[in-house]
Amino acid sequence: MADLPSEHLSTEPPFTNVGLDVFGPWNISTRRTRGGAANSKRWAVLFTCLSVRAVHIELLESMDTSSFINALRRFFAVRGPAKMIRSDCGTNFKGACKELQILLQDETNVSKYLSEEGCTWLFNPPHSSHMGEVWERMIGVSRRILDSMLSQISPSHLTHEVLSTLMAEVTAIINARPLTPISTDADSPFLLTPAMILTQKVCTPLPPPGSFENADMYRQQWKRVQHLANGFWERWRGEYLSTFQSRSKWQDSQPNVKEGDLVLLKDAQVKRNQWPMALVTKAHPGSDGKVRKLELKVTKGGTVKTLLRPVTEVVVLMSL
Repeated sequence: MADLPSEHLSTEPPFTNVGLDVFGPWNISTRRTRGGAANSKRWAVLFTCLSVRAVHIELLESMDTSSFINALRRFFAVRGPAKMIRSDCGTNFKGACKELQILLQDETNVSKYLSEEGCTWLFNPPHSSHMGEVWERMIGVSRRILDSMLSQISPSHLTHEVLSTLMAEVTAIINARPLTPISTDADSPFLLTPAMILTQKVCTPLPPPGSFENADMYRQQWKRVQHLANGFWERWRGEYLSTFQSRSKWQDSQPNVKEGDLVLLKDAQVKRNQWPMALVTKAHPGSDGKVRKLELKVTKGGTVKTLLRPVTEVVVLMSL
């Protein structure tokens, strides 16, 4: 396992180094019509601070570059400019980089953005969600819970305002999670949470008084939001908070994949015994000297292609 990235140990303000990803969509009611209601879709982009693990959620009206830039500007307006952004290779992410002229990794002659140091956007190679680190963990749990909850709700009961308020409640729930195991020391009864670091307040916002049942889904909008927020909290408490325990790491050192090695490329979209063979044309070692990203040359249908893949997606057949 690689060493902890330097941005995780940064002492800079929260949301200086962030990872982001988009999840959704969900159907909402946008306006009333004679026949009922006109529906549209909404997505959400989740920003995760790589140092304090705090999250920030913004809604998207579409998956195009323009809508994503608006969400990015709202995030910067609230949390301040970021120095480094990490994400996967989404087309809307790369489009936003070009529109905003943000400095890309391994790309020169691109004007800097936000400050004299510039904002650097790093993209993970395709098929490597495990390199997403903490933001993939946060979005994985949040997406699973929200998709399960909202798929059971009629779009007529969801509006942009209801969904926007729900995302704010979800953000507060996620940021109130403990970052460390619960201490048994009586002199330190408080838990360290991302919200405590962001707001410098020990207490977290309490829910409104009252019991919000299923019947509240058909009443006032604010009660509908509180019922959904309670449902998210129940799932979050059972599916995520209970996983706080020690985890084992890989300790045995393995030889690096080298340029010129012959490998078998894993492909979940083809049948067994049809995985293509590929030649490693370039290995990208990390700061610790371990190779986790490869450039491969593979032949598909008589056409030679160059692919970028993580080492977890290949099986070494012959090493030089």
